[in-house]
Amino acid sequence: MSERNIRASEVGQYTFCPRAWWFANVVGVASPDQAALRRGTRAHRRHGRLVWGGRLLLAGAALVLLLALVALILALLGG
Repeated sequence: MSERNIRASEVGQYTFCPRAWWFANVVGVASPDQAALRRGTRAHRRHGRLVWGGRLLLAGAALVLLLALVALILALLGG
């Protein structure tokens, strides 16, 4: 028996409908509503980009704060 990783989306699919999970992952029958699956995939990608952008903004803010603290320390030591 070969091992494979189980994706979080599969867990969600199984939780929502075990039979649909079985058809898709064991039998290999695709969902009849492919348009909804494509819309969901696009929505998840869009959300992922938003999350990534938020992380970049947070990292940038932390860097600016660090630089401000360094500038403050240098100003206090030099003046």
